[in-house]
Amino acid sequence: MSQQQTEQDQAFTDDATDAEAREQAYRERGTVRPITVVGNPVLHRECRDVTSFDEELAALVDDMFASQRAAEGVGLAANQIGVDLKVFVYDCPDDDNVRHVGVVCNPVLEEVPADKRRLDDSNEGCLSVPGAYMELARPDYAVVRGQDAQGNPIRVRGTGYFARCLQHETDHLYGRLYIDRLSKRERKDVMRQMAETTPKFATVPND
Repeated sequence: MSQQQTEQDQAFTDDATDAEAREQAYRERGTVRPITVVGNPVLHRECRDVTSFDEELAALVDDMFASQRAAEGVGLAANQIGVDLKVFVYDCPDDDNVRHVGVVCNPVLEEVPADKRRLDDSNEGCLSVPGAYMELARPDYAVVRGQDAQGNPIRVRGTGYFARCLQHETDHLYGRLYIDRLSKRERKDVMRQMAETTPKFATVPND
């Protein structure tokens, strides 16, 4: 492996510069789609890899940003609007309140050394489990490797809330919701919360 390759492997994507303008451009081109909720089969299986980085993918990304904003989310996976592809978008602040906006296709979470992270047991919620929240311990530092919407290799890192977002959205694309990481009692509580709440955004019925 050359020195140049090593440097590329170590480089992180700049997803903070012009974050507001980039998110607005995506969103204004997109169309809001309803959100799939827990129980919908597309949420409970691993998605297909993205292999075509074309206009169809670009249009999907625009719709995902529009849908994410309409639902007041900070991250959205493609299967959350019913699309069986490994891609997620995010518009999320980190521990320093820096806004991060971006797209990750075919994400893989990297193993982070123990000395670079600690467990954060903050509350977690999900647009596909509307109105419900539960504490869930996750590392407060995360690194995701994947591709951007043009197929270029990228590496994204996050701290705090943004680290949680990266882990949460990657989980989605492998068929796992955050409630799958909870105890049976906690999951039951979350489902009760959801049943007692009317979503503030359009959802897809599971029947």
